[in-house]
Amino acid sequence: MSLSLCMIVKNEAATLPKCLNSVIKVVDEMVVLDTGSIDRTPYIAQQLGAKVHHFKWSNDFSAARNAALKYVSGDWILVLDADETLTSEIVPQLQEAIASDEYLLINLVRQEVGAEQSPYSLVSRLFRNHPDIRFDRPYHALVDDSVSAILTKEPHWQVGYLPGVALLHTGYQKNAIAQNNKYAKAATAMEGFLATHPDDPYVCSKLGALYVETGKITQGMDLLRRGITVAEENYDILYELHYHLGIAYSRLQKFPQAISHYQAAIKLPIYPMLKLGAYNNLGNLLKAAGDFNGAKTAYATALKIDPTFVFGHYNLAMTFKALGLFIDAIAYYQNAIALNPNYAEAYQNLGVVLLKVGNHQDSLTAFRKAIALHERSNPEEAKRLRQGLQEMGLM
Repeated sequence: MSLSLCMIVKNEAATLPKCLNSVIKVVDEMVVLDTGSIDRTPYIAQQLGAKVHHFKWSNDFSAARNAALKYVSGDWILVLDADETLTSEIVPQLQEAIASDEYLLINLVRQEVGAEQSPYSLVSRLFRNHPDIRFDRPYHALVDDSVSAILTKEPHWQVGYLPGVALLHTGYQKNAIAQNNKYAKAATAMEGFLATHPDDPYVCSKLGALYVETGKITQGMDLLRRGITVAEENYDILYELHYHLGIAYSRLQKFPQAISHYQAAIKLPIYPMLKLGAYNNLGNLLKAAGDFNGAKTAYATALKIDPTFVFGHYNLAMTFKALGLFIDAIAYYQNAIALNPNYAEAYQNLGVVLLKVGNHQDSLTAFRKAIALHERSNPEEAKRLRQGLQEMGLM
C-alpha cells in the first residue's frame, strides 16, 4: 500500500524541515499545498522532495485541505501540520495497519510537547484515499463527518487507532500561539461556523474552551454546557466538554463543581491516555482541598496510564511531601528530573525534602541546580531562592 503525506502550509520555514524529515523515509510522496507563504517555505519543501502546489487562502482550513487532497495519488493519506513530526517508534504499527484490508481511517495519538494540560489527543489524520472522504469545518478541520457517512453506506469498513504516541506537536506552546495569533484566528473561524451550526457539540467544545482560555469564562461555560446536552454518546467530545468545564469552574474558584466535572470526564469510556489531563487536574484540586490520599490516587492512576508523564511524578512527589513521606517524595522528584533534566521546580522541592531528611550536601546541590535553571527563565525566583539559602546559612 502506498502512502502519501498531505500538508497545507504558510510561512513554515522554521518547522517544515523537521516535519518532512520525520516522514521522508516512510511515505511514497509528499504533497505540500502552500497558501501564500512569503518566506522560503515552498523552496524548502521542494528541496526535500515534496510536490508543491499553490492555493489562495480563503480563511477556511477545510477548503485548503480538500484542495490538497486532489493532488494526492497514494492508497493512504497521512495529514500533518508543519509543527508536527511523526515518531519513528510508530512506523512499524502504521505500516502494518495500512496493509490491512478492513480500515477506512486510523486515529493517531498526538502529544502536545511540554503541555501540562491535555498532553494527549486522538486525531483522525491517517485514512484511505477514498473519493468521499472530505474535510469540513473552517477551523479544526476534520474528516470525521464524511467518514461516518461512508460507514453508513459501506458498513464493511472499520475505524481503528494506533496505540502509542504517533505525532509530536509543538504548535500550542505559548510562544508559538503568540507568534501566530492562533487564538484570534480560531475564534473568528469558529464563531462563523457556530452561527450556522449552533448545536454542534464539537464546535461548542472547541470554541467554549477557547473562550475560557482567553478569559471569556461565562460565554465559554454556556457553550460547554450546551455541548453536553447535545453530545449524546460522542464520548471523546463529552470528555473535552467536562474537562474544560472543570478548568472554568477552577478559574471561578468553584472547586466542588470542578471536581465533579473532572470525575465525570475520567469515567467516560475513551482511550486512557486522553484522560491524563483530567486525572492531573483532579489530583491538584484534591491536594489543594487537603485530600492527599485522593490526590495520590489520581496522580498514581495517571502514572499507571503513562509512566513518562513528568507532571504526574512531580505532583505525586508534592503529595508525598505534604504527607511527610519524604523518602517517597525524593524518589518521585528524581523521576521527574530524570524525565526532564531542566525541571527547576523539581530540583527546588527536592532540595527542600533532602534538607528535611538531613542530607545537607545533596540538598545544596539540588538548590544550586534549581537556581541555575531559574536564572534562565525566572531570575526573580532564582534571586529569592538564593537569598533564602543565604539567610539559612546554606550559601
